[in-house]
Amino acid sequence: MAKMKSGFTPTRSNDEIRQIEVTLDFTPNALASVLYRQGNTMILACVTKERSLPRWFPRDATKGWVHAEYSLMPASTDSRFRRERNGAKGRTQEIERLIARSLRAAVDLEALGPIALNIDCDVLNADGGTRCASITAAGIALRLAIKRLISQGICLPLDKREEGSDGQVELTKEEAMIHENSVMPHDVAAISVGLLEGEVYADLDYDLDSNADVDMNIVMTSDEKFVEVQGTGEEATYSSDELNALISSGKTAMKQLFAIQKNVLSE
Repeated sequence: MAKMKSGFTPTRSNDEIRQIEVTLDFTPNALASVLYRQGNTMILACVTKERSLPRWFPRDATKGWVHAEYSLMPASTDSRFRRERNGAKGRTQEIERLIARSLRAAVDLEALGPIALNIDCDVLNADGGTRCASITAAGIALRLAIKRLISQGICLPLDKREEGSDGQVELTKEEAMIHENSVMPHDVAAISVGLLEGEVYADLDYDLDSNADVDMNIVMTSDEKFVEVQGTGEEATYSSDELNALISSGKTAMKQLFAIQKNVLSE
């Protein structure tokens, strides 16, 4: 492996992603919570069901909403990150919008029904790829929350909502699975990839990211559709062939993430 511009030498092969650990229901009060570790990046994703839909929704709305918030905890970086007490700043707002867009891309809001969900993504430790890890963690937490709302008779198919207004409707296991797949047809995940000294690397930690000539965030659904691709040259440019190589690396890594999501939730 070649030495990078800072003298750093990669310890992983080009297509090797960091080790991932997932703990479900890490906190007891959330509708669903996930402690997600990707290497040394650690995310706590918690889903809350809001009391009502956003104020700008019509009163007779039949569809729901998914919102996200993102925050770096004070001790998540090598020097204390100050809390954003006066509201989210530019970078934080950008990441929050990305996470929310990504989650909504995986959900049929009409099938969800008039339910508002908020997903908080708190970065407990940051070692690169925090926005991508947040999306992957939030995707797991969101599906777990949807499963629970269905089992509780809160999220119901359209033809059963009126009779379920008293909370007495109980779906069969098969009906629940069909409805879950209609609400969230596909999983969603994200991965960072980069171009370093002419080579493509997947899942950039801080050392890889800080040495990258080009870095890219790729968000996809499990049916291999893209939600968003954010690619930037860091004082560098990249060719069409390099762009295709970056995307190909991301797609390969994403298959591993979707397999992990599926295994975790099936358990």
